[in-house]
Amino acid sequence: MERGARQADVESAESETAAQDADAQDSQDAPETVDAAAQDADDQDAAAPETADGNGGEYTPAPTSASGAMVAEDSEEAERYEFAAAESAPAPPPPALYEGSRAEYGVRVERGVMVEMRDGALMATDLYFPALNGARAVGRFPVILERTPYDKSAARQTSRAKFFARRGYVVAIQDVRGRFASEGEWIPFSEEAEDGFDTVEWLGVQDWSVGKVGTMGDSYAGSDQAALATLDPPHLATMIVAVGASNYFSSSMRQNGALEQRFLIYAYRMAVDSPEAVADPSLRAALRDIFENGMPEVVDKFPIIEGASILRRVPGVERWAIDLQTRGEYTDYWKRRGYAPAEYYAEHADVPTLYLGGWYDSYARNTTESYAKLSRMKESPQRLLMGPWTHGQYEVTHAGDIDFGLDSHIDYNDLKLAWFDRHLKGMRTAVADWSAVQIFTMGGGDGAINGERRLNHGGAWRDAADWPPPGTRFIPHYFHADGGLSRDEPRADERPSTSYVFDPSDPVPTVGGGISAANPIMEPGAYDQRGDPTRFYGSEDHQPLNARADVLTFQTPELDADVEVTGPITVKLWVSSSAPDTDFTAKLIDVYPPRADYPEGLAINITDSIIRARYRNGFAAPEFMEPG
Repeated sequence: MERGARQADVESAESETAAQDADAQDSQDAPETVDAAAQDADDQDAAAPETADGNGGEYTPAPTSASGAMVAEDSEEAERYEFAAAESAPAPPPPALYEGSRAEYGVRVERGVMVEMRDGALMATDLYFPALNGARAVGRFPVILERTPYDKSAARQTSRAKFFARRGYVVAIQDVRGRFASEGEWIPFSEEAEDGFDTVEWLGVQDWSVGKVGTMGDSYAGSDQAALATLDPPHLATMIVAVGASNYFSSSMRQNGALEQRFLIYAYRMAVDSPEAVADPSLRAALRDIFENGMPEVVDKFPIIEGASILRRVPGVERWAIDLQTRGEYTDYWKRRGYAPAEYYAEHADVPTLYLGGWYDSYARNTTESYAKLSRMKESPQRLLMGPWTHGQYEVTHAGDIDFGLDSHIDYNDLKLAWFDRHLKGMRTAVADWSAVQIFTMGGGDGAINGERRLNHGGAWRDAADWPPPGTRFIPHYFHADGGLSRDEPRADERPSTSYVFDPSDPVPTVGGGISAANPIMEPGAYDQRGDPTRFYGSEDHQPLNARADVLTFQTPELDADVEVTGPITVKLWVSSSAPDTDFTAKLIDVYPPRADYPEGLAINITDSIIRARYRNGFAAPEFMEPG
């Protein structure tokens, strides 16, 4: 979501290096221009989200008599002073202080506990227990589970688990099936539901468990929560689904029929720690060298051809990558619980859930759609928190080359603690007073370039009762033959169409956006939309992208007042092509007028998406165009 008083424009091209997932979902920046179907929103005042107070406490009012008179008590003798109500009324007590779990325990770790699944496969799980004097603390505790493909014993996992164990939680960090110390074959993303269910239920019945299990995790570990929740485990009590999936076909893996090629890069990354690579140090070294130093050459040769790359030595990963490339229709392959939790929302657990995401995250559309659908279907509290971040970077104040100020930062552990204390321990934390939706409105900064060479774009938190915020108005904006963008429909005497020539061998470079797992080929975040061969793969010069002959720009005049664009954005195109099939992309841009810091002005990307023409009428049965 975005606000500002400059101008906005829309760029449309037939293809980009990779589909990006800032789709019809993110609320964004007050463009200096407003895009094709941008919408204004009437919203409430900004309010920074609160997190739990580590010390906690509760206010106890002074005792009163039955008539309301104040009572003063002494350790030896209680005296009563009654004051006539006519003279003065007792002051109302201040609001009760928030509570929060303190770091009252040490930590005892039991590593490599093997938890049996329904098919007999064993999942390696590290358990972190509250401890006193080096031994497990006596009693039962609520449990927090995270399931990861990125090594349960990594330092970041250990530090996070110890944070919660010291505050009275048992924490379980588990390698998903086929990764690191867990048995079985890793089938990325799609097959996580049953193992997640079985793990939650095992944790819920242990003698150190109170029978309430919360889940946490980001990205893959956010999506595997969504998958297990479709089976409604009885002991699941709450979730924090951070940048997780609603439907990988509609966005984040494929998007409107086009492949997000970043996942082919991800396949190489995950092959480095595959069982085959771990068992063969020379293979692992070769894979690591390719991933760290050779990906531009690999990307130059996309798509991946079966048996023609080093991935043939990691057959499961190769098979998955080729499936992503070739399965373009929305079939049963994509409707599995791990890929498409949204297909199973009627069966989904009804537990308090926080959906956490960022406007420049690859899961922004998934995050907002998960909240929007489940908040209407479930009785338990569903909450949405959207910041201006790139993938999982909640404690960073910038995204690419723009900075949002210190208010955009959150303390992630503190936020999670407030949520779990509320929903696993019943404490009155700041979560009790959260609105249903908290969103960061980007924009409103002074536009200067700061000491880190980033644009002071600014922004502020605000509360809303729902997503999209109540009062949102969807206002059409129309393309015009002269490159204009306005609320006026095209006149009958305007040139009816605009044309350009697209060369698939020379695609438009991807410069920022809602991207993850693609560094250094594609960098996430907001950037001036111009090439830079040192930063953006595929760039050959430093010219603006819309200087290319295959990019069309439609732009409003400079805005004379602040405009806020918040909510899902849709672009409708009426097109013809000489080809039977092609891709079209659209991008919403916030245009900064020229000033001393940037004499050519800036064109900052807010959100974008793509569609493959054959899927224009649906994803189950493709229809090619009639060339003409």
